[in-house]
Amino acid sequence: MSKRDELIAKYADDLKNKCGMEPDMDLLTKVTIGCGPSIYNADSSTVASSQESELETVKNNFLIKKLGLADGPDLGAGIAKAIETYGSGERNKYRAVFYYLLVKHFGKESVYG
Repeated sequence: MSKRDELIAKYADDLKNKCGMEPDMDLLTKVTIGCGPSIYNADSSTVASSQESELETVKNNFLIKKLGLADGPDLGAGIAKAIETYGSGERNKYRAVFYYLLVKHFGKESVYG
């Protein structure tokens, strides 16, 4: 099992146990691959949801640039919903899982199609 496969299994476990949802493994794999090398770095593999600058980066680089969404208040609401789903008290929010939640929230699975 490759390091990436191990991480994907860990992310699927988070989606099941922390987010209460059955993951679409194909989509989760594509979102994980889309995160690139950041998943292997301890700092960049997680989203610091309590830092406003980090959430701005997620909004600009992922929601607007990657998913092609228009800037607006609904982006902040989607990020807040992802934080709520993952659990605001959950310290380690994996970037791939967080992005997966956002893709599902905004119905942008087609970006990874």
